[in-house]
Amino acid sequence: MLKTVSITIGLLIALGTASLARAADELKPGTVLDQSNWQLAQDLLPPEILEHYKTGGYANPIVDFPPGMYEWPPDFKASTEKNAGQFKVSEQGSVVLNSTGEQPPFILGYPFPIIDTADPQAAAKILWNFFYLVWYYGNLHAQSQVNWVNPKAMERRTDQDVNFMYYDGVTERERPPNPQNFVTQQLVVAQSPVDLAGTAALNWRYRDPTKRDSAWAFVPALRRVRAVSPANRSDGFLGSDMSQDDGPFFDGKPEDFTWTLKGEADQLRIVDPLSLQGKSNSIWVPTGGWNADWDDNLKIVGYQDPTWTGLAWAPRSAALAKRRFWIIEGVPKDRYYLYGKIQLYIDKENYQGAWNRKFSWQGELLNTLQIMAYKLRPITRPDGLVDWINGSNMSFNVAENIKANRATVAGLKSDPKSALQSHVPFDPTFFDMNSLSRFGK
Repeated sequence: MLKTVSITIGLLIALGTASLARAADELKPGTVLDQSNWQLAQDLLPPEILEHYKTGGYANPIVDFPPGMYEWPPDFKASTEKNAGQFKVSEQGSVVLNSTGEQPPFILGYPFPIIDTADPQAAAKILWNFFYLVWYYGNLHAQSQVNWVNPKAMERRTDQDVNFMYYDGVTERERPPNPQNFVTQQLVVAQSPVDLAGTAALNWRYRDPTKRDSAWAFVPALRRVRAVSPANRSDGFLGSDMSQDDGPFFDGKPEDFTWTLKGEADQLRIVDPLSLQGKSNSIWVPTGGWNADWDDNLKIVGYQDPTWTGLAWAPRSAALAKRRFWIIEGVPKDRYYLYGKIQLYIDKENYQGAWNRKFSWQGELLNTLQIMAYKLRPITRPDGLVDWINGSNMSFNVAENIKANRATVAGLKSDPKSALQSHVPFDPTFFDMNSLSRFGK
């Protein structure tokens, strides 16, 4: 009897394995994943995302994004190789030198090119690699939309002027003086609608792991600058379902969480198919920096496409590509943080983020942040210097509220001529507190 049961179980396992192999074979480049074949992506997408393909909410073609296609800038790559074995994660969660236990003044490249899955600090090291890739893109200025969307249509549109300055991880020629030991500074000013216009938020983040962010806000109705708690970064930005700690994928302070490596998985992710083909267009701005020039006829999200009958926040011009991911989880040390656990899917080869899943303190899934991937590409300035930029043709940055069945769509340019600039040469005084009253109205 036991022998018969063993044979039956073995047969079921073999059939299941064969079924998964067949599904992987059928998800070839050119296949469109949709309601007719959603089963092919079983176990290759987070369950809440797979459900969209099952119900006809999403439909996207499969494209090829094999290991080795992604390219790294020469200085980033060379520094990464030199970084091997040089750093560790401190007890506070920051990156410090192995030799002295002190923070280095600056790091270029991935600080941890080799990840040992048995290392209890592996998850934190993976996250730090993600940050150092993001920072390498350089300072950012974007005039973009943050929109409230229900399953059928956009409900409310807002426009924001967003500015980030990075003090760590950028290429050497763009490294600013840093007497206050910043990591980043951020200034966001609402431009529309009228009831929000002039609202401004300023944030300073420090490299010191024990120092909380400094944050201020200017509210036009009060005509005053007010200090705000950095703990509010998990709350919805302007009442939306996207928080300040979302940022480009995850923008919380790593030291404020306890990180655990949960494993690895093959997953599909949202990608810019044109970028993977090496296509994108950016224009040099005379004051400095590269402005992304997008095709304004491209239907990026569902509500822009009148022929689309699925979810209004669905990715329309995007594709799906299979990649290998690290899966890490972070539990906030602050019990008043809105979410009790954050689960991050981070590309194992290039450390780009894909899925950011946020759970309540009781373990219930509340929100999924969905992020598009691009290739970096070199581009030459008029003076002959070469920058590496995020070669984008579109943006898909969507925070979906699972329980409320709604989403916030961010990253779309306010209009075709709006700024989406990288490598912007900011004056550091741009991020002082006087800017709040200067740009707020």
